[in-house]
Amino acid sequence: MIANVLVIIRKRSRTVIGAALLSCCFMAPQAVRAADCPGNPNALGTSRTLVVDPIEHPRIGTMQYPETLPLADHEVVLTFDDGPLPKYSNQVLAILASQCVKATFFTIGSQARFNPEGVRKLIAAGHTVGTHSQNHPLTMNKMPLEKVKQEVDDGIASTLAALNGDKSKLAPFFRIPGLMRAEIPEAYLASQGIQVWSADFPADDWRHVSPQRVYDLAIQRIEAKHKGILLLHDIQPRTVAALPRILNTLKERGYRIVHVVPATADRPATPTEPQQWFMHPPTETVAITRWSKIPNFVFTATRTLPAPVFADMDWRDADILDHAQRSRIAGPVRTLWPQPQLAQLAAVSTLPIPASDVFRVPEALDLTLLATRSAASRRIAQRPTIAPGAVAPRAQAISARQARHPKQAAHQAPAAAHGRAHAAPRPVAQPNESNASVRVANLKKRTPRAEASAAASKRVPD
Repeated sequence: MIANVLVIIRKRSRTVIGAALLSCCFMAPQAVRAADCPGNPNALGTSRTLVVDPIEHPRIGTMQYPETLPLADHEVVLTFDDGPLPKYSNQVLAILASQCVKATFFTIGSQARFNPEGVRKLIAAGHTVGTHSQNHPLTMNKMPLEKVKQEVDDGIASTLAALNGDKSKLAPFFRIPGLMRAEIPEAYLASQGIQVWSADFPADDWRHVSPQRVYDLAIQRIEAKHKGILLLHDIQPRTVAALPRILNTLKERGYRIVHVVPATADRPATPTEPQQWFMHPPTETVAITRWSKIPNFVFTATRTLPAPVFADMDWRDADILDHAQRSRIAGPVRTLWPQPQLAQLAAVSTLPIPASDVFRVPEALDLTLLATRSAASRRIAQRPTIAPGAVAPRAQAISARQARHPKQAAHQAPAAAHGRAHAAPRPVAQPNESNASVRVANLKKRTPRAEASAAASKRVPD
């Protein structure tokens, strides 16, 4: 009995201890967040710190580059440009402090020289400080290398002067003014071990828009990509007005703020995978074709062919020769190109001249032609003759028509045109004097109806 009671007590104690541990685990983040933000237990806070190596990833931000920071879903990095300007930069610092949010500031050298205390406030608040050139020129994409060096180096020197020369407090981060990227500034910054920052989405707070528009653009663009680098400016009053609403909306929609710092000898970079540096990394279900790289061939001996001379060209190409003479091109060294030999040319095949007997007509063919000619002569001889002064029937009909319609007769084709030239002649009676008025054309066979109508027309009226 006593043993059973002891077993029950042990089980209950284990249950209580487990519940206590679970409650501590679940309450730990909230307690840490409340401790980091005294007076604001519901603050947005900073979820984690990301350590990056500028040499391994020299350019980030999908607005211009293929890579961006290795952020998880619903993670955002806040960045501010063009400060410090005490009137508005101090208000931005107060808003971030009220939410326990850490950000990255890209200062202008001239601003840091006139407001060194503002740079020191950024470091004291735990933010990351990079540089943004000395005078904020919007032509760095057109500058020569010497001018680029001056803008970059002077901006770093002015910011370091505000930090009393402490290089450990200045991050090797740089954002090109106006995001005017070019090969010369990017190559120089990479040679200095400085990471170039672009952004993943801006809020357009440098434009003449309302704070409501700044808020709308920031939230819409963050929601479109679900993670990334937000570009803002800490010298604009519209940014100061929109920033509290932006932070509150991010908190309500489950977004987390990430603080970015550079890697050092005592602080190694955060371990990441290569695909994490892309905004939309390919998944394992997507097939990726990896083509093998083309090797760099090393040629042991480089042989070049000599240039041809004008004598080896076609003499008919007069335009090239004339242009060369007018341009005073120096004659190259003559090269003996192989010339075709006449013996190498193939013989041209010719056909023999046809003999005269090819055009001779055989005797059998002569007999056939003579027989055909004699038959045609007999047919012509058998045709009936027409008395002098008499007119053929067809000719009489045509003559009668011509008498009545002279215009139509001019276009009347002869009988040979209708294919009747070789027809056998019909016997035609000689016309009588009493019946001379009867037309030959009316000798055609009449129908009964036609004969009746003709008889009625000849009837004498009563």
